[in-house]
Amino acid sequence: MIVFLFALFGLALGWYRAGRVGGDTKDRAQWALAHMFAFVLLGLLVALILARMS
Repeated sequence: MIVFLFALFGLALGWYRAGRVGGDTKDRAQWALAHMFAFVLLGLLVALILARMS
């Protein structure tokens, strides 16, 4: 569940940031996917740490 939330947050953040710099729909999609992948990796790390702590 944590990874899914991180993925959604990264997707939204990338879409927003691309819009701020004047990107069109293709730019927004590319930025959103790039941010999503980065946040998924971060979410996996957080999930792994939480699993190891319990």
